[in-house]
Amino acid sequence: MRKVAIYGKGGIGKSTTTQNTVAGLAEMGKNVMVVGCDPKADSTRLLLGGLSQATVLDTLREEGEDVELEDVCLQGYAGTTCVESGGPEPGVGCAGRGIITSINLLEQLGAYKQEKELDYVFYDVLGDVVCGGFAMPIREGKAQEIYIVVSGEMMAMYAANNICKGIVKYADAGGVRLGGLICNSRNVDNERQMIEELAKRLGTQMIHFVPRENQVQRAEINRKTVIDFSPEHPQADEYRTLAKKVDENKMFVIPTPLAIEELEKLLIEYGIAN
Repeated sequence: MRKVAIYGKGGIGKSTTTQNTVAGLAEMGKNVMVVGCDPKADSTRLLLGGLSQATVLDTLREEGEDVELEDVCLQGYAGTTCVESGGPEPGVGCAGRGIITSINLLEQLGAYKQEKELDYVFYDVLGDVVCGGFAMPIREGKAQEIYIVVSGEMMAMYAANNICKGIVKYADAGGVRLGGLICNSRNVDNERQMIEELAKRLGTQMIHFVPRENQVQRAEINRKTVIDFSPEHPQADEYRTLAKKVDENKMFVIPTPLAIEELEKLLIEYGIAN
C-alpha cells in the first residue's frame, strides 16, 4: 500500500487535484482510500456526488467511543473509500489534533486492512507544515510520498518551499520523501518554466502541469470529478495522465529548500512576461 499526502497553500486546489487524481487511479482499477484532513470536510465531496458524510470527530462527539468503521467510511466513485476527519467546533480546539485522533481511530478500526487490499491511501492535508497536527502524516510516517500542489504565484511557491522544510525535518525519522510538484495552473507568466525551475532547485520534478480549464468548475458545480462528469473532455485526460505519472513515479527525494532571497529572485527572473 502506497501512502500519499497532498500538501499545498490554502486555496491552491489540493482537494480538487486529489479527488480528480484518485478518480484516475480508480479508473485504472486501483483500490484507493481518501482521508480528508481538513475541518471543512470537503476532501471527498466530488467522489461522493456531493453527499455530506459524517466526519470522524462529529461521530466521536455524538457516539462516544462506540464507533464502527462503517460509521465513518463511505464508498465513492469507482469503489473508492472516503473518510473525513473533520475538526473541532468553530473557535474551540485544534484542527491538527483532529487529524491525529482520526488517523489513530482509523488504524484501531482496521480501516487500512480491507478485504481487498488497498493500493493507495491519500491524505488531503490543510495548508502548509506550520502546525504539528497538520504535519502528523509526515512526522509519524503515516505518509511516505508527498506531492505538493503549487502555482506560479509567490505565496503558493513560498508554501511549497516551507513544506519542503517540513519534509527535511522528518525525513530521517519517518522515511518520508517528496514525489514532486503538481502545478495547478493560474495562468501566470512563464508559469510552467518557473515551476520546472523551482522543482529543479528543490531537487525534485514537476510531475505534471495541470492547465487551467473551466470544465473543472463545471464538474464541481455538478458535484463530480471531471473524469466522472465529462470523461471525454481533454481535462479528464490531464488528470488521467497525472494519475498514471503518480502510479509510475520512481523519483522520491529529500528536497533542498531555497532561501527566501533565492525564491524571490526566481520569481522575478521568470515572473515577468517576455
